[in-house]
Amino acid sequence: MKSLVVNCFKKRKLTNDVKDVHALKNINVDIRGGERIGLLGHNGAGSTFLRTVAGLYPISSGELKVEGEVRSLFDLSLGFEQDATGRENILYRGLLLGLSPSFMHEHAKKIIEFADLGEFIDYPIKTYSAGMQVRLAFSISTSVGGNILLLDEIIGAGDAKFMSKAKQRIAQLIDQADILVLASHDFHTLNSLCQRGLVFYRGEVVFDGQISDAVNNYKKINGLS
Repeated sequence: MKSLVVNCFKKRKLTNDVKDVHALKNINVDIRGGERIGLLGHNGAGSTFLRTVAGLYPISSGELKVEGEVRSLFDLSLGFEQDATGRENILYRGLLLGLSPSFMHEHAKKIIEFADLGEFIDYPIKTYSAGMQVRLAFSISTSVGGNILLLDEIIGAGDAKFMSKAKQRIAQLIDQADILVLASHDFHTLNSLCQRGLVFYRGEVVFDGQISDAVNNYKKINGLS
């Protein structure tokens, strides 16, 4: 819109600088219950795949079928109202996640205790540090049920004390999840948590198999030792 207005005032010929970018194409993947899948790829292919499964990105062709409740851990600060308090944002983020106000009120106490923000829970979000915002968002997101767990990297969430709690909670979520899909470039984490790996190259899945073989394939494609 800004470009259109500026170009109109300058009386210059308009050019279309916007081009379609296909982060994913020709994807044909079937994920079944009990699977632990790692995603490897450049240019946000793994993250785009996760957000598509979560319903945040629409598909331009084909079919996407998800059976089960999705719990996604990415874009943690998405949906925060900066002028509202932390307590109010618990409700707002819950609504964004498709949850009822009654559900969020019922779980608010546990969310607040886990975030451990003290009196700041009743301060506006705009007064929070980045770490405090992540702690509150993490606490809210991991309090939501779901049997399909989507993780974009392993999340860093504040100081060492909170990180310890966060790692324990993530481990619990992984154990409880029927399906885990993790996008990461941490080979050790992928090998320890996943059994199956998908490698993306130029938007397409070029390998689908054992996670150790997937890591080796990714390294080979990218010239890594």
